Amino acid sequence: MKAQLNHSNKYRLQTNHRDLVQSVVVGQIANPIGRSSPYRIGNDGVARVLPGGGGIALNQRIGDRCVGIAGDHVEPGVALHNNDREVVGGRKGPNLALITYACVGNRAVVIDGPCIGQTGIVTGKHGGVDHVMVDFPPKILKQLRIRDRIQIYSHGASLQLTHYPRWGFRATPKALQVPVTHKIPAALMGSGLGKNTVWRGDVDIQLFDPAIRRRFKLESLRYGDLVAIIESDSRFGPSVKKGRTTVGVIVHSDSSVSGHGPGVTPLLTGTAKQLQLVVNSQANLAVIFGLRMLPPAKGHRPLTSRRNSQRQVCQSDVDSLEDLSIYTKG
Repeated sequence: MKAQLNHSNKYRLQTNHRDLVQSVVVGQIANPIGRSSPYRIGNDGVARVLPGGGGIALNQRIGDRCVGIAGDHVEPGVALHNNDREVVGGRKGPNLALITYACVGNRAVVIDGPCIGQTGIVTGKHGGVDHVMVDFPPKILKQLRIRDRIQIYSHGASLQLTHYPRWGFRATPKALQVPVTHKIPAALMGSGLGKNTVWRGDVDIQLFDPAIRRRFKLESLRYGDLVAIIESDSRFGPSVKKGRTTVGVIVHSDSSVSGHGPGVTPLLTGTAKQLQLVVNSQANLAVIFGLRMLPPAKGHRPLTSRRNSQRQVCQSDVDSLEDLSIYTKG
């Protein structure tokens, strides 16, 4: 994305917003995704049975921590997928349009089911499974159903420079000030590299090195945080490049699997000289869109770093709540 700065007293940002196309796309609330094996083999060699992406995450929402939860690639709020078929185009055409056109911040409206007419906000895209995530208030999440249809009013594809003051952007004579919660080295990026586009997904942050996690305060990452990937270029697909910076939003939870971790959907990329990063703990979608009060950013250790990671228990092994307590002590 290119910035053309107007050198007036207010340094107003110049964008191509008048050229953008407004359109409508739709998706159904996706089923949770299961694999042939229930186990995920972690970076520490431990096999875990954990909930993952898809469905409706009732207690995972924008602003909540995304590290240290008992889950893997968990998508906060509602995950959408378009399962329709058209007489023209490829089999996945409708869903590819959904994840291409939908932009973070777009309005989403429920168009059938018990919550018809309720509105939410697009909060990110998850590559691989090709889901679009939408945030709704907790009361609505509890009433939504798998396969309910949600329509998104798409606006923003091909925007050269975002011109929303509530993002906290400020233009100066030489740079664009961008608020972020964390600065993350591009060397930590994992799954998602190698794609030729960032329009349809995300790139994961690896959290397996304790010293690096502490140095960059990565254990405090939350869904919806705006973060900066240092020495990263996303113009033609995610890649490492000195002198450039990518700003994105955290869209899914941590993972125990090698090469994976919290996902970042890129929103803005430019030279390090053009983007002046301002660290602000409130740089989160929950605050930007007035969705909720933002919980404190506390550090939580990933599952792979816990001493008792070898000790596993299945629900079928627990006869009562009293029996469960023996696994949670110590």
